[in-house]
Amino acid sequence: MKYVLLISILLSSYCYSGAQQNNSFQKEADAIIKKMTLEEKVGQMTQLTMAVVAKGGWSNQDGTLDPAALKKAVIEYKVGSLLNTTAHALSDETWRNIQTQIQDEAMMTRLKIPVLYGLDAIHGETYTLGSTLFPQNLGMAATRNTGLVKQAAQVTAKELRASGVRWNFAPVLDIGRQPLWSRFPETYGEDVLIGKTMGAAAVTAYQEDGLDQPTGVAACIKHYLGYSAPRSGKDRTPAYIPEIELREYYLPQFREAVKAGAATVMVNSGEINGVPVHADKYLLEDVLRKELGFEGVIVTDWEDIIRLHTRHLVAASPRAAVVMAINAGIDMSMVPSDYSFPELLKEAVQKGEIKMSRIDDAVRRILILKMKVGLFKNAYPEKEAALNFGLPEYPAIALQAAREAMTLLKNQDHILPLSKDKKVLIAGPAAQSISALNGCWSYVWQGNEEQWYPSDSKTIVQAITEKIGKDRVSIVGGKGFDNPMNYDLEQLKEKAKSADLIILCLGENAYAESPGNTRDLALPPAQTELAKAAILTGKPVILVLTEGRPRFITDIEPSIKGILMAYWSGRKSAEAISDVLFGDYNPSGLLPFSYPKSMGEIVMYDRKYTEDVREVFNENMDWSGYDPLFPFGYGLSYTSFSYSPLRLSSTVLSGDEQLTVSITVTNSGNREGMHTVELYTHDQYASITPSTKRLRAFQKIDLKPGESRELVFHLDRNDLAFVNARLQTITEPGDFDILVGNQKASFRYQY
Repeated sequence: MKYVLLISILLSSYCYSGAQQNNSFQKEADAIIKKMTLEEKVGQMTQLTMAVVAKGGWSNQDGTLDPAALKKAVIEYKVGSLLNTTAHALSDETWRNIQTQIQDEAMMTRLKIPVLYGLDAIHGETYTLGSTLFPQNLGMAATRNTGLVKQAAQVTAKELRASGVRWNFAPVLDIGRQPLWSRFPETYGEDVLIGKTMGAAAVTAYQEDGLDQPTGVAACIKHYLGYSAPRSGKDRTPAYIPEIELREYYLPQFREAVKAGAATVMVNSGEINGVPVHADKYLLEDVLRKELGFEGVIVTDWEDIIRLHTRHLVAASPRAAVVMAINAGIDMSMVPSDYSFPELLKEAVQKGEIKMSRIDDAVRRILILKMKVGLFKNAYPEKEAALNFGLPEYPAIALQAAREAMTLLKNQDHILPLSKDKKVLIAGPAAQSISALNGCWSYVWQGNEEQWYPSDSKTIVQAITEKIGKDRVSIVGGKGFDNPMNYDLEQLKEKAKSADLIILCLGENAYAESPGNTRDLALPPAQTELAKAAILTGKPVILVLTEGRPRFITDIEPSIKGILMAYWSGRKSAEAISDVLFGDYNPSGLLPFSYPKSMGEIVMYDRKYTEDVREVFNENMDWSGYDPLFPFGYGLSYTSFSYSPLRLSSTVLSGDEQLTVSITVTNSGNREGMHTVELYTHDQYASITPSTKRLRAFQKIDLKPGESRELVFHLDRNDLAFVNARLQTITEPGDFDILVGNQKASFRYQY
């Protein structure tokens, strides 16, 4: 009790201290606003890309700034924020020099307001050469290890701050329920709980040391709201989402991240039900501000205000687009390539189309953010922050994250792990590709320019060769994912004769956003033909999938002996793949999505019962509404685990009480292994058709052979809640099932 009281006092003290600081910042911001001209205010609301102030614009290769262009942006237009790189990643020293030049210019302005710089550090510090890259969010979700998410985010924050950057456009909190979508790898998969738990953990890790500290950065949760559900699957195209679904599956991640203290929010570039989110006052003001209680800065995505006029066609003129977005609740415009926004915004205010009070609200939030990240104390890169770049412990964290992401989907006849005495033939486009292991936002936007990757980055071929020796490795193909030599079927057939087995590396090369649009999730025909040729050799085939979303392997899967889902797992992907294939690491990853068989069978695990076919009229149909190739939460190990019966503290849960659920897990195999225990609930009857099951809790443990451990879960009525037909989040009285592994127990909830 004393311990609980002490924690309560500390939390109260922390909250009181935070409130005091916020009040102080607001007073300081208001004092500055009183001195500001309209031009200075609209400048603070403007964000430009680095190419505008770089020598040579987008063709700039070395980060050199154009003094005249920088002066125009900061002195003439009073621009408050810059972002992005030009062509590729730059060294941390170059970044610090860039920040210094920008702040030197800012200190020459009348009010000396510092410039806030932002970058997209999605799975590590994207745009700094030599930075540590981790698995994409999809791979991090496969780890089911929230602690690893925090560690990766902490490293990312340190390497960003070491580069002089204090604002990170991450984490992505869009839910991954449309696998066609090209940003699927940036999501935490199809489940709400995993998304909100890991998203909040990332926000906390970015910010918990203090935004003004040399190890902290401001998080930007994105893309609010519903961005990941375009009907066509193509990036930035319309989504049609009933509000009941929006609140059940898309909003909880943002709610949790706001509770965790997220400093900023970036808005969905698309539209929901015909309303562009950048113009949706209901979502931005009523839901985000009033309902969720968000108090920070709302920033647009790339060029999204002008697109209200040019793309969405809801604003009759560029100025009307500005008026629409700002009045809807936007604080800062990622313009990003010209000065149209501040000019149009100034004109709109002068014409009375936007109230000055609305401008002051936005500027106040921006100034407070700059105060929180410490720019008014010291606008320049900190020496102590620079010491945190590339520390020797970072690669080990990246390796462990990649290892825990590895998801073993098939192990027929226990072919894995492989003996290091075997002679292997390695084939496939991903075998000698570094970019296919890292994916988007890897040293360049698309992640596909391997010359910018660190020299110690390994391919799958290199990692396996180092592990078993070059005399046991033969190769089909050449360097690079798109090398036509990768599909030499005759060479494959010939080299297979002297090999014991074939390791086939298929999947996707890196892509980001719209360039990753696809019409079909089928593997490219050339990859399928390569797989069929490998199968026809008669040698056992191990399939390694390096991909950002599930590509169909239904036709070849029956003839494949082993399948390892490797995702895009960052700098240490190749080493992790090799470690798992040859038994130096026991895989523990679990699918964060349902791996479909075909385009017509993309159904989520938490489906309604009514997804099942009601009546079967022909042999091409079956009853099941959920029949993926591999289900959500699936993943094999080199050991086995057994569960005791579930133990419930009561068979009745009342009101605000907690239900304690206990289970004992035993490693019943012959080697040590990590294992995630997932707890699901099922509402037997509800006022709307209930889901078949929902994930409510998970814990990851490490057990030695024969070791047992009791796990305890605590459930309350909030864990059973759903959004009803009146858009209320409620828990209805009734009977519920708890499902953990092969164990089941039931209880009743009552008011």
